[in-house]
Amino acid sequence: MESQDLRKVGLKVTHPRIRILELLETTSIRHLSAEDIYRELLNSGEDIGLATVYRVLTQFEAAGLVLKHNFEGGQAVYEMDRGQHHDHMVDMETGKVIEFTSPEIEMLQKQIADKHGYVIEEHSLVLYVRPKKKK
Repeated sequence: MESQDLRKVGLKVTHPRIRILELLETTSIRHLSAEDIYRELLNSGEDIGLATVYRVLTQFEAAGLVLKHNFEGGQAVYEMDRGQHHDHMVDMETGKVIEFTSPEIEMLQKQIADKHGYVIEEHSLVLYVRPKKKK
């Protein structure tokens, strides 16, 4: 994504927006909190305040560039909206977020909605997990 993509979604190209977008696109961690992004910017010598990070993330979410997740027991995290549906598992001990896809789960959800006379418009599946105990 580049600066013209910001313009396409109606956002003015500013240094904070460009830097936050670059960070979200290049990080190896797919789900970042606003505080994570702020720390990364500080570590790279950027002078972008936490309030600005929150404001930009809210604008990106409204423009459809990022998805915001509010997993239980943790702070909101953001990820780039790459247009491919996936579900999440959250490790209750570490807070690590694991993405997964399952055609079987997707089909079952559609069947359940259909059985009740509905069509799924949107959904979110989050599994809260713990590591298995070693025997």
